[in-house]
Amino acid sequence: MAFDLLIKNGTVVDGTGSPRYQADVGIADGKIVEVGKGLAGKAHRVIDASNLIVSPGFVDPHTHYDAQICWDPQVTSSSWNGVTTVLLGNCGVGIAPCKKDPQSRDVAAWDLVNLEAIPIEVLKAALTWDWETFPQYMDAAQRRGTAINLAFLAPLTPFRHFVMGPAALERAATAEETMKIKALLRETVAAGAMGFSTTICEGDIGYQGKPIACRLASNDELGAYADGLRELGKGIIQIRLTQNPGTMTESEYQLLELLVNRSSRPITWSSVRIREDRPDKGLDVLQKVDHLIKRRAIPQVTCRPLMVELNLHEPLLFSSLPCNKQLYNHPVDEQIRLYRDPQFRGMLREQLNANPIHRVAFFGHPDEIEIVECAADPSLTGKSLAEAARRRKQDPFDTLIELPLGDELKTRYLVPLFASEDTLPILFNDPRTLIGLADGGAHLDQICDAGYCTYLLGKWVRERKALTLEFAIKRLTSEPAALLNLHDRGRIAPSFAADIAIFDFDKVDSPRKGVYRSDLPGGHRRLVAPAQGMAYVIVNGVPVHQNNEYTGATPGVVLRSR
Repeated sequence: MAFDLLIKNGTVVDGTGSPRYQADVGIADGKIVEVGKGLAGKAHRVIDASNLIVSPGFVDPHTHYDAQICWDPQVTSSSWNGVTTVLLGNCGVGIAPCKKDPQSRDVAAWDLVNLEAIPIEVLKAALTWDWETFPQYMDAAQRRGTAINLAFLAPLTPFRHFVMGPAALERAATAEETMKIKALLRETVAAGAMGFSTTICEGDIGYQGKPIACRLASNDELGAYADGLRELGKGIIQIRLTQNPGTMTESEYQLLELLVNRSSRPITWSSVRIREDRPDKGLDVLQKVDHLIKRRAIPQVTCRPLMVELNLHEPLLFSSLPCNKQLYNHPVDEQIRLYRDPQFRGMLREQLNANPIHRVAFFGHPDEIEIVECAADPSLTGKSLAEAARRRKQDPFDTLIELPLGDELKTRYLVPLFASEDTLPILFNDPRTLIGLADGGAHLDQICDAGYCTYLLGKWVRERKALTLEFAIKRLTSEPAALLNLHDRGRIAPSFAADIAIFDFDKVDSPRKGVYRSDLPGGHRRLVAPAQGMAYVIVNGVPVHQNNEYTGATPGVVLRSR
């Protein structure tokens, strides 16, 4: 048989959870056509995978590359780490549909600035705006071309803007407006979107520091949109549901139950975590919603400790606090004035202390907060906040605020949230959960978990032996593919798409914290997650990365809902 690509002598982990085995993989016309030992036949190209693992390409169910695909055909950092399919449009925020007037585009862009920390200069320079409707947005992505496959959720915020205009930022939709939004969502899912997404979390703020529009949707609205998926018989719902990870309020539970009942479709929601201050709570949440999980209301969990970079100019960690409105979208000099104000500082301290997660991070463990950069006192770079406070003979919270006042709020801290790694395997080994929460493309100068797949393989499989390689690969491939109804991806088997990751198991990994690179349009910087040990990333039968070098190929396709 003639092959376009023949992968020889590899150790195949096929994505089903079955034991690994030695085999060759033959590929033609973008699909796997044969798997077995000693495959014979001509091949346009041969890859020797001796001593390497050959697995399905990873499927990332939680990314925010909605804007980045306009300027980055590689879709980094995900593609570096063996991800061959990403799901965009999570958490209700996005840039389509969008009317062509400057005001509509301005609102959409500033949602990304405030929620995803993408510099406005980057968005103004690089957004192509070659769409108005969401189907046109998907078509534009296909025309531009990407290294890896794209699947899209329809984020509710821009749909509400499209129908309601400025009122979307002020109130729930009327019955008439709800029907118009529902019709647009149905049209979008019918055209290939994987479903729709939303959020109810207070920290999700957008244009002018206001709640992003989907947060104002009533339960009646959300129920109507869920009805639309049931009527179509396809699509999923993704929702950022829990205000305080590790807990679930009664109103959050009731909304999840409503969406399950009204949609009759799979739902994935974020998130379940085990908190340091209440280690019993994460498992309590799983138990509480177990009967809904059986109806495919699947919680997402992470395999990485959450490490957030904080700067006081764009303080993501303060976004859920009532005082955040005084900070966002204001010039640095005005922010400095606020931080110097004893009354405001006292309010900030009080509100941080009132939040259990913030209380543990900022007041419980100042020795674990790292000063990443401090132009006002470079000798403190790399030191802990506790050490800096001792040197300055100050309270750690006052040091946290005052150091940035000396360098126009450029000081950066690395703040660990849910930093204990010991509890993570409890959740990512639980088959009721979905591993995700990468947030690739979002929080560009604050969080970078896009390397979670290689981190899982290096940290938890190889080093800690917390799960088997076969189970880990299944969790990263066939499980998220099944959620999206991608029945021809996520496995190494004949007739499946040739999306493949080939890696050195002895070396595969990604750093625990992100690395800065100034590779955004205009030279702006972001956090990235370099991959280690990834020999090849193959998409639809075409190598797109070889030993961490991009080949320049763009074989990725827009995957449509079924």
